[in-house]
Amino acid sequence: MPSITLNAVEKWFGDVQVIKGVDLSIEEGEFVIFVGPSGCGKSTLLRMIAGLEETSRGQILIGDRDATAEPPNKRGLAMVFQSYALYPHMSVRDNVGFPLKSAGLPKAEINAKVNEAARVLKLGDYLDRRPKDLSGGQRQRVAIGRSIVRNPTAFLFDEPLSNLDAALRVEMRYEIAKLHQTLKSTMIYVTHDQVEAMTLADRIVVLEFGKIAQVGSPRELYEHPANLFVAQFIGSPRMNVIPVQTVTGISLPDGAVSVGIRPEHIEIVGEDAGHINGHVDVLEYLGADTFVITSCGDAGQMTVRVSGDTSYKPGDAVGLSFSESDIHAFDKNGLALR
Repeated sequence: MPSITLNAVEKWFGDVQVIKGVDLSIEEGEFVIFVGPSGCGKSTLLRMIAGLEETSRGQILIGDRDATAEPPNKRGLAMVFQSYALYPHMSVRDNVGFPLKSAGLPKAEINAKVNEAARVLKLGDYLDRRPKDLSGGQRQRVAIGRSIVRNPTAFLFDEPLSNLDAALRVEMRYEIAKLHQTLKSTMIYVTHDQVEAMTLADRIVVLEFGKIAQVGSPRELYEHPANLFVAQFIGSPRMNVIPVQTVTGISLPDGAVSVGIRPEHIEIVGEDAGHINGHVDVLEYLGADTFVITSCGDAGQMTVRVSGDTSYKPGDAVGLSFSESDIHAFDKNGLALR
């Protein structure tokens, strides 16, 4: 039995429909991430699951129970927000144990649960500190600990790392991945950062204008995007997409109007020795890799991933070559043809 199921779920704000008939089953213990551009409805959908937004139409099941009209405190879910929402006058111990104290649990039981959450999250040395004495990553762990002690059916994360700097985001990604491995709990996570999605998720749900564009594992979405939107949203740098008529020497399926090729699937060769010609505009050196950004006439700009010690320089005339097996073809509606 899926732990959380959405059946034809819709959300309307007045005459504006923001969630447009979403069907989704999330299995018990699965780590599912909602991604998409700003305004696609990912946070709204998460809040509907949590009960913080009313469901206009459709059904939300938790286990085999219809939770569509249940208030948040009856759903057995724990929400971790973008802001930590910690009580500044309370210690870490009291912040983590607050929901249990509010529920009237005995002090000994509260202490046991708080200590176990602190062990899992490596907060044991900070239990007597106040939030102001903690780093951003430590505060976020306290917020997660406050959810862990409730032993929820599922954890809901709403862009929990967006307030952290780059180094802390990497650290907290690791912490959340380890937490999922340890607790084996269902987790639903919203982010605009596709790196978080690719590294953490069992499955990614890509949303576009309130609809599901594609659901699949990170590898499935990267290697077999269902449409042009997913192809260009998943992957950094994004997939190169060019008009089919600008490519020579490649056979493509009937109906193809554009082709896509990942930066790492392009080889730089001599001018007129590849499938398209261009010249080097900019080099972006990243250490192990360099992104060679080329201008290719009617095809526009194309990005190529090469080794970090490349000898190419701006102004070089080049050819770009790619194998037929690495090409993605799309029809006039943006649907993948293979």
